[in-house]
Amino acid sequence: MDYKFSYNIKQNETSKKDNSNNNKDQDTENENIKDFGIPNSIGKNNIQFISLIGEIEGHFVAHSDKKATKYEHIIPILINSQQDPAIEGIFIILNTMGGDVEAGLALSELIHGINKPKVSLVLGGGHSIGVPLATSTDFSVIVPSATMTIHPIRTTGLVINGPQTYRYFQKMQQRINEFILRTSNITEKTLLDLMYASDQLANDIGTILVGNEAVDNGLIDAVGDFSFAISKLKNLIKTNNENQ
Repeated sequence: MDYKFSYNIKQNETSKKDNSNNNKDQDTENENIKDFGIPNSIGKNNIQFISLIGEIEGHFVAHSDKKATKYEHIIPILINSQQDPAIEGIFIILNTMGGDVEAGLALSELIHGINKPKVSLVLGGGHSIGVPLATSTDFSVIVPSATMTIHPIRTTGLVINGPQTYRYFQKMQQRINEFILRTSNITEKTLLDLMYASDQLANDIGTILVGNEAVDNGLIDAVGDFSFAISKLKNLIKTNNENQ
């Protein structure tokens, strides 16, 4: 009986020691990880990677069964990217279905206002409010298989005072259109034609652009992959450093 008791004590001590070592290893690993799982050592040019995925969550919390990007989490990262002299460029990765209009537009304006080289890469999709997010950088890239949906803003549920709501949506749409027009090479006529096309979507108006189509319409700067986009950003960083 005494032997078994002594054995259990040693076994527990060994187990605690192993758990302690595992915790230390995990703590060390955590110290080397920044926001969104990006290591502290992020390359020679100190590029800040930011992913915008799923639904862009705004003033209301997205459903628990949805992938979502909280804009209040991204804003501090963008501010730090502007303030930190060690960060020389920003790489935005997009695979978003869209989401809250004001939150998406706020992030777009903040990205556009950073005076460091910025490149965006559309992977999978950059739909709805994802369009201005994609065009907010200095140079935008889309992979050949990615899609972008352009459509007017809409709402679901009860609408009170129809004319007033319509005018509010009209002003909101104008804000989005003006941002896209000043941050891309698309013309206003092309943008409106794509936005109000009635032969593309089954239950809505708008247009889906695939890869090259987004470039051909002046919305995105180039078709390419991750290597191409990161090389473009490094070239922008090099040019920016030479001009300083």
